[in-house]
Amino acid sequence: MSPAPPPPDLSLVVQAFANIPHSRLLGLRLDEIRHGHAAMSVAWDERLIGNPRTRVVHSGVITALLDTLCGLVVMSAVPDGTALATLDLRIDYLRPATPGETIRAAAECYKVTSSIAFVRGSAFHTRKEDAIAHCTGTFMLGGAGFTAGPPRDAASSPSGNPAGTIDGEGGSADSGGGAQPC
Repeated sequence: MSPAPPPPDLSLVVQAFANIPHSRLLGLRLDEIRHGHAAMSVAWDERLIGNPRTRVVHSGVITALLDTLCGLVVMSAVPDGTALATLDLRIDYLRPATPGETIRAAAECYKVTSSIAFVRGSAFHTRKEDAIAHCTGTFMLGGAGFTAGPPRDAASSPSGNPAGTIDGEGGSADSGGGAQPC
């Protein structure tokens, strides 16, 4: 049995988040990050309104918030340099966001296998129990995808992409090993 890989360097995950242009454009904020868990928020802004009559934030903003958060949660749960990509993200919208209020989100990675990570999360205003939306997602590990830090197998990745970029060369190895909790 091989030893468990070292936990990821969370500063690389924070750096990867800081390098995502759409996150800056939408005003997404990383509020907390731990191994396998994170929280983010987005302040209400009239530029994010999807319905001018009701002044409700566009659901695409919530989708971007949850997808970005879930990806960061996976990065915080797998070895540094593991490439990842969203395979499936299901979002159940339970109610509209309240105009004028910050939208918060929290997510956890609850299982990692050699090739897939599983996450769940929710978006809410102040109480998780009063959710705006719930999500579940699966993320592919290894191959081409987004990484926090250099690809784990830099020798086979001629691109040498920096942290928070897409490794289109397919040079990153998967997390290896069998199923493990986050």
